[in-house]
Amino acid sequence: MDPCPFVRLIVESLALKLPSAAITPAGSAVHPTTTSCYAKLKINNFPSQTALLPISTSSANLPESSTSAARFHLDPQTLRNLWSKPVVTLKISVFTGRMGRTCGVPYGKLLGAVQVSVNLDHSQTRACMHHNAWMKLGRGRGGDETVARLHITVRSQPDPRFVFQFGGEPECSPVVFQIQGNIRQPVFSCKFTAERNNRSRSLPSDFSITKKGWMRTLSGDKDRVGRERKGWMITVYDLSGSAVAAASMVTPFVPSPGHHRVSRSNPGAWLILRPNGVSISSWKPWGRLEAWRERGPVDGLGYKFELVTSNGLTGGILIAEGTMSVRKGGHFCIDNSRKESFLSPIRGFVMESSVEGEGKVSKP
Repeated sequence: MDPCPFVRLIVESLALKLPSAAITPAGSAVHPTTTSCYAKLKINNFPSQTALLPISTSSANLPESSTSAARFHLDPQTLRNLWSKPVVTLKISVFTGRMGRTCGVPYGKLLGAVQVSVNLDHSQTRACMHHNAWMKLGRGRGGDETVARLHITVRSQPDPRFVFQFGGEPECSPVVFQIQGNIRQPVFSCKFTAERNNRSRSLPSDFSITKKGWMRTLSGDKDRVGRERKGWMITVYDLSGSAVAAASMVTPFVPSPGHHRVSRSNPGAWLILRPNGVSISSWKPWGRLEAWRERGPVDGLGYKFELVTSNGLTGGILIAEGTMSVRKGGHFCIDNSRKESFLSPIRGFVMESSVEGEGKVSKP
């Protein structure tokens, strides 16, 4: 089947030009040479994104286009909702000071805000430039010299993707369907195994993972359950029955001694494998996904995904890192198009998976 239509909305080339002594609503002076500024970007019902703002000393010196501030990915359902009126409003609020909050009150002071209307009428078929210019942040009494100005570039491009869905929970060995609209076509099958000797069959003998400390001394009932999880493996097969990928739990999710949660210093981990040769029992490590329970007032699930290099797990390339709500769930996203690292062998790759909240059935 053909891929599903997605659109990537890119906001880049952000820069702020401040007058010699701009006055904030609170009455304090903002000096371009010493002030740190940031922007919050918001589109419709999407979560807001935050970006640091470089200070420009001259409007003639435009910021580099490679300086990307934010990317919004519009899925098919969002595009269908915009069919009758394909216009979204991008709101950018500019703040001075440092990011963060104290007692629910943000540290930064609002300097001004601008809005950009983006017409997505032809965005599914061609790349479009929607805005590329300086904009005034408010009104000044003495002309343009007394007004802070924001440079922003907004463009969109088609971003077609293949969408897959598990027919059940991964440990139930489900069929994986490719989705396009209301059509569901089976394309892969999964096999879940919980044998502890899977690791010896899964990894080459010369690949060492002991440096990451996955061998741990465990005790008690919970630790025994954790030991049993080590060796869990999910293998994915194509329609011909050939194995195409696998994931093996190399570090069980066991709470740290004296705690009731898996800490960042002792995370659980899955090793993502790909076939290595023609043998069905020979695998090569490709990536490592770690997860833990974040500490603090917000109950969050932290995660980190790295590509495995020839140096083993000690020299992985960080691809994705973030936190999602334990109660509500969220999306695990690998968006390598945001990174220009020459170390990464992949370019323009986006993978996103939904994760349900605690106690709910999760079908990625």
